[in-house]
Amino acid sequence: MRKWKAMVVDDEELARKLLREMIALHPEIEVAAECGNGMDAVKAAAEHKPDLLFLDIQMPKLTGFDVLELVDREKMAIIFVTAYDQYAMKAFDVHAVDYLLKPYSRERFEAALERAKNQNTSKNVDAAELAAAARPAGQFAERIVVKDGTKVTLIPVAKLDYVEATDDYVSLASEGRKHLKQQTISGLEMSLDPALFVRIHRSYVVNLERVARIEPYGKDSKVAVLTSGVRLPVSKAGYARLKELLEEKK
Repeated sequence: MRKWKAMVVDDEELARKLLREMIALHPEIEVAAECGNGMDAVKAAAEHKPDLLFLDIQMPKLTGFDVLELVDREKMAIIFVTAYDQYAMKAFDVHAVDYLLKPYSRERFEAALERAKNQNTSKNVDAAELAAAARPAGQFAERIVVKDGTKVTLIPVAKLDYVEATDDYVSLASEGRKHLKQQTISGLEMSLDPALFVRIHRSYVVNLERVARIEPYGKDSKVAVLTSGVRLPVSKAGYARLKELLEEKK
């Protein structure tokens, strides 16, 4: 019988206790770590390298989706434990993610556990895109999580000036600094409020509140001049979107 090393992550002690009791009925599973917040979970995952992760979503500071972005998911089966509504459940089903919807029964726990143990698909999921798909309509990301080695930086979306695509990464400009994150610009754009952020070019998304003016550049092109003085290229389609949104804000 294969031995499994598990981690339980939930900010509610009673929820962790319930999971421990159900896991205890499986002698092949050892709970290597138990965490009450996302930051501790990221550290514990690096230390223990669990095979199985029970992960709450709605936690302060780092959500379950944030944790999923920051841990090494190679050979790790993941079961989300969540109180999300049925809208989010559709996103989980589409992405083939195992989940337990609180409150859940012993039978539901056993079914999710069996699927996770036999079909490890969670490692192939783009955590940021899953988060965007599961977020209720009209709600958008409030912060962006960036990992640089062992350092984790939380960038409030309100302080994001613009995003630049760089190969398979995005460069996030905020408060005079740039942070590199492995994600597509399209994936990040999905998480941002379209009333505040606009794709002005295939390689740039800008915060409308940072746009000071638009200037012509060459014969048929334009640039957006930000309040910081940074100049960003604007495509023809991007100019149409930018102009429309700026007029709406007047």
